[in-house]
Amino acid sequence: MSYNNKSIKELHELLVNKEISALELTKATLSDISAREPQIDAFLKITEEKALQDAAAIDARGINPDVVTDGISIAVKDNIVTEGIETTAASKILGGWIPPYNATVANKLSESGLITIGKLNMDEFAMGGSGENSSVKPTKNAWDQTKVPGGSSSGSAASVASGQVRLSLGSDTGGSIRQPAAFNGIVGLKPTYGRVSRFGLIAFASSLDQIGPLAPTVEENAQLLNVISGFDKNDSTSSNVAVPDFTSKIGQDIKGMKIALPKEYFGEGIDEKVKEQILAAAKHLEKLGAIVEEVSLPHSKYGVAVYYIIASSEASSNLQRFDGIRYGYRAQDIKNLEDLYVKSRSEGFGPEVQRRIMLGTFSLSAGSYDKHFKKAGQVRTLIINDFAKVFEKYDLILGPTTPTPAWDLGARVDDPLSMYLADLLTIPVNLAGLPGISIPAGFADGLPVGMQLIGKRYDEETIYQVAAAFEATTDFHKKQPIIFGKVQ
Repeated sequence: MSYNNKSIKELHELLVNKEISALELTKATLSDISAREPQIDAFLKITEEKALQDAAAIDARGINPDVVTDGISIAVKDNIVTEGIETTAASKILGGWIPPYNATVANKLSESGLITIGKLNMDEFAMGGSGENSSVKPTKNAWDQTKVPGGSSSGSAASVASGQVRLSLGSDTGGSIRQPAAFNGIVGLKPTYGRVSRFGLIAFASSLDQIGPLAPTVEENAQLLNVISGFDKNDSTSSNVAVPDFTSKIGQDIKGMKIALPKEYFGEGIDEKVKEQILAAAKHLEKLGAIVEEVSLPHSKYGVAVYYIIASSEASSNLQRFDGIRYGYRAQDIKNLEDLYVKSRSEGFGPEVQRRIMLGTFSLSAGSYDKHFKKAGQVRTLIINDFAKVFEKYDLILGPTTPTPAWDLGARVDDPLSMYLADLLTIPVNLAGLPGISIPAGFADGLPVGMQLIGKRYDEETIYQVAAAFEATTDFHKKQPIIFGKVQ
């Protein structure tokens, strides 16, 4: 029997009323995974034995009626460190690494009774927007296995959308939660920078990275954010702003709320069908009582350029630690120390990671720093100010999550530039450290289209409020890919 059509709340009721046990639920989840995984390739590792032990331990102590996530399974992106479970960030260079500690979010999951059932595929070191840069295998889109699932949290989105797990964690540096969520027709949120601890997240770009939740519905997404948020003394960038109940405004009406529609998000490069769906969604929010007005974010067009200079520079610095000496992959047949570094890194890192390390190292070099890195930091400030200006008058900003629906597997592999431009609409949110969500808002050529809602810093509740009002009065989130219904 499969329980993957039931929300966390419904599953919680079944567990509390002892209609099913945590062990039975975990076994049902594992059978959903084994039935669908061959087509989707979302997982790098399924921790079956440990998950069954954890479920049995939860049954032995009894389900906590006050904790909605108790006894529920979750899968975690493979750049989040998990004690005793191989963590590779889908890179050859970290093959075989078994961490001796947990990321803070991994501890928070087990404290709230969530059972980690496996590690999810991703673009290597979170560098990529299609899910094809994994050193192990490409993940497939849940709706159409010939299409990309989006990246870098490819497995995180595809595993939820295909009904393998109800919840997952991803990370978002330039759109890596929201873009795959949009491509797979589910809900993905990038929290405010500092809202969720980054301790134990394998770093790509430390001023941009953020861990966030993916789920089929808005409420479940908010419930998972409740679990993982909060200050962490191990992360110097974590914020001690009080953590509210993110579900508290769900169900409230949105009459009188002011929503901004940036004209730059509907300009050149945005697919007409996507534009159509998002403008229809804006109209729908107006019917619900919101005031939607056009605004301008003039510097967002520089977002992609700024992002690739800053992110690559930070990556070049962060990835220096992978040297073939202390842990991870070490090349054979080496003659001296330089040989060890060069060979281990050349063989261990994939082409996209190498490209970004080179780009970042160049941006930070003596002759280029002022010209590139410093300038990028200045333009980043202009982008932050653009958002601040709009938020003086508006509660939220609305636009498409991605310029196009999912494209064919292999179509952009040799064209990194067009791949980078796919993050055009999500990148400014990371540069400004703001929260942003993608929710299902329609279809184009049979593939899901995501709507992005961007909020003020630490105002995730308002994002969830509007997203839930949209979801409650539309049925896009109810539509499921064929694979979802294949196995009973």
